[in-house]
Amino acid sequence: MNASENRQIGRDSLFLLADLRLDGAAGEFRIKVRNLAAGGMMGEAQLRILPGAQIAVNIRNIGWVEGSVAWVQDNRFGVAFRDEIDPKLAREPLAESGEHTPRHLRPPLSGDSSGKFLRKV
Repeated sequence: MNASENRQIGRDSLFLLADLRLDGAAGEFRIKVRNLAAGGMMGEAQLRILPGAQIAVNIRNIGWVEGSVAWVQDNRFGVAFRDEIDPKLAREPLAESGEHTPRHLRPPLSGDSSGKFLRKV
């Protein structure tokens, strides 16, 4: 596939924060995901990164995705994923678990008709 064919691949413009691991660098870096497609993404970060670098990106609702840096321009860079993803998953709401959901967002206590857990205001 040549460069002009590459530009025709569907992209989903969005703004997400993600974590990036860069081979040869310690720790994780916070990046902005500007657009996302099944085969790659455009990221933005104040990070020195070179074309060809091997990376892994933790994309919300998808998890860690491995790839390589295809291009760099200023503080933006393109990533070609090793395996395709479903970019629509990143737009879905985060899955809620009762343990991590703030109390004000959880449903009221139920199953106790005595009112023991209720407070008069």
